[in-house]
Amino acid sequence: MYIFFMLMFLFSCLTFISSRKHLLCTLLSLEFMVLILFSIMLLYLSFMSFEGYFSMFFLSFCVCEGVLGLSILVSMIRTHGNDYFQSFSVLQC
Repeated sequence: MYIFFMLMFLFSCLTFISSRKHLLCTLLSLEFMVLILFSIMLLYLSFMSFEGYFSMFFLSFCVCEGVLGLSILVSMIRTHGNDYFQSFSVLQC
């Protein structure tokens, strides 16, 4: 079971590294990585018979991270018209 989750995490890391054109694709791969880490942590905590309170803290921080990513995506689309990384430069900021 752990090997399956580790393979999923490695594939999500490869997807994050390979998708550099769109911000939405990178945000989706980051959310998939967070979901896999949450699953691994929940499985580990239940296997060691610990309480699941830490998983709720982790989940709330992940939601905050997702909201920040989406707000950056919306502000990029409003200012530049698309979510390509090549359409804007750092000098404009």
